Amino acid sequence: MLLDVRDLHVEFHTRDGVAKAVNGVNYQVDAGETLAVLGESGSGKSVTAQAVMGILDMPPGRITGGEVLFQGRDLLKLKEEERRKVRGAEMAMIFQDALSALNPVLSVGDQLGEMFTVHRGMSRKDARARAVELMDRVRIPAAKERVRQYPHQFSGGMRQRIMIAMALALEPKLIIADEPTTALDVTVQAQVMELLAELQREYHMGLILITHDLGVVADVADRIAVMYAGRIVESAPVHDIYKAPAHPYTRGLLDSIPRLDQKGQELYAIKGLPPSLLRIPPGCAFHPRCPLARDVCTTDEPPLYEIEGRPDRGSACHFWRECLHG
Repeated sequence: MLLDVRDLHVEFHTRDGVAKAVNGVNYQVDAGETLAVLGESGSGKSVTAQAVMGILDMPPGRITGGEVLFQGRDLLKLKEEERRKVRGAEMAMIFQDALSALNPVLSVGDQLGEMFTVHRGMSRKDARARAVELMDRVRIPAAKERVRQYPHQFSGGMRQRIMIAMALALEPKLIIADEPTTALDVTVQAQVMELLAELQREYHMGLILITHDLGVVADVADRIAVMYAGRIVESAPVHDIYKAPAHPYTRGLLDSIPRLDQKGQELYAIKGLPPSLLRIPPGCAFHPRCPLARDVCTTDEPPLYEIEGRPDRGSACHFWRECLHG
C-alpha cells in the first residue's frame, strides 16, 4: 500500500465557531492506481489533500485525529524538516490555479530548475537542461526558447502543463492533482487528463485526482470516493459508480451531467445547498436534500455499509439497497 489515510479529522477554529472540515476520512492508494475524490465545493476534498501533503495552514486549521501512512510511515508524526524531504521528492501536488501557484517574477525555467538545485544539488546549467527536458516531456512546444519565459506568457493549458512538469520533476511515487482542469476549455481539459494518465502509466505513480466533475474522471480513474460534508459517503470502482450508484448524493451528481440524448430538456440539479461545516445536520448530513430521507436519517449517522458483500464497495446510506436498485 502506497498511501493509507485512516480516520482523518481536520477542523478550523473561526470567529463563528469550529468548522469540522474532515470527519473521519479513510482511503487508500496503491502504486499505479488512480483514485478520484469527488464532491461539491466545501465537501473536504482539498483540505484532506492538504493534510496529506502537510501544507495545511495551522492555525486556523488543526488535525485532531487519524493517521496518514505513506509507505508505512505516519507522516503526521514526522518533524517538519523530515516532512519537507517527503514533499516534492516522494509526493507532489498539482494545484488548480497554475497562475497563482507559479511565481510571476521568475522564469518557468528557474522555477523548474529550483527543484533540482535544492533537492539534487545540481548546477544551474544542469538544472536548466533538465527543465527543458521536462517541458518537452509535457509537450510544451519550443521548450529551449520558452524556458526563459514567464508564467504570464503561457496560456492556461500550458501553465497547467508546467505545473505537471514541476510535480514530475523528482519522479515522486504519489501525485495529488487538485482540480487540474479548472477554468480550461473542454478540449484542453481532455489533453491535460490524457497527459496525466500517460505519465502515470509511464512512471507507475499513485494518483489522487480531486474534482467535482464526474465527466472528467470516467476514463482515467480506477476507483472513486465521493465526499459530502467532510465524509466519504460512497466508495467503489469507477465502473460500478457509473453503472449503479449506491448513495443518493452520487446519483444526484450523475443525473446532473448533461447528456446528448436529453437535448432541450431542463438539467437536473440537487435541491438545496451543501451544509455549513459550522452546523452539520445531525444524522445523515445529506438528509435535508435527499429524496430518500426518512426519520432515521435525521437522527442516526449511517456508517459506510459494505455493499452486497463486496469490501471494495461502500455506501453511507441507510437505504443503499433502494438507491442501488432504484
